[in-house]
Amino acid sequence: MLKYSESLKKNRDFQNVYRNGKSYANRYLVMYILENESKKNRIGISVSKKVGNSVIRHHVTRLIRESYRLHEDMFNSGLDIVVIARSTAKDCTYHEIESALLHLGGLHHVTKNR
Repeated sequence: MLKYSESLKKNRDFQNVYRNGKSYANRYLVMYILENESKKNRIGISVSKKVGNSVIRHHVTRLIRESYRLHEDMFNSGLDIVVIARSTAKDCTYHEIESALLHLGGLHHVTKNR
């Protein structure tokens, strides 16, 4: 069964996850997780201007979104996930972002091993 995650779009949704969620961080990313009442995951990605210009920010956003999309089946359902890129993420390859994302998922105990 395929599951499709939705995006977190509204500022108040992000604020809710920041206030009530639990966070873990590593060198490249910070991840906040909060359980929601639905069966779907909602993912929000935040890349600030500290990371770089718009081209770099969009590149980092795409790397995070793609690595989540490919490993979506490993994440538990019913979560609001906010991923924040740190300024060190601007020089990362796809594989570094991917392992950072999975590492944080493991710290939160929200990923299943394949």
